[in-house]
Amino acid sequence: MNFEFLVYIFFMSLFSLLLVRKHILLSLISLEFLVLVLLFLVLIFCLMYEYNYYMFLIMMTFYVCEGVLGLSVLVYMIRSYGNDYLLSMFLW
Repeated sequence: MNFEFLVYIFFMSLFSLLLVRKHILLSLISLEFLVLVLLFLVLIFCLMYEYNYYMFLIMMTFYVCEGVLGLSVLVYMIRSYGNDYLLSMFLW
């Protein structure tokens, strides 16, 4: 993959994360897409500089934990409020 293409996808996913504020599921999907691009950038860094892949595995572990936490917050919110609207939590 081209590096400029990954940077473009990174900024587009960041832009979608900032604009999609209605459902928490859509925000989590945007966040996961952002994390996926960051994981590809770490992989490119490891391949370019002949770095060992421990950093890639550590980052992948953190991203999986982040995804599990997001899904658990989604399940908790649906059980508590009955929907996944962000405005039903009265955060802003």
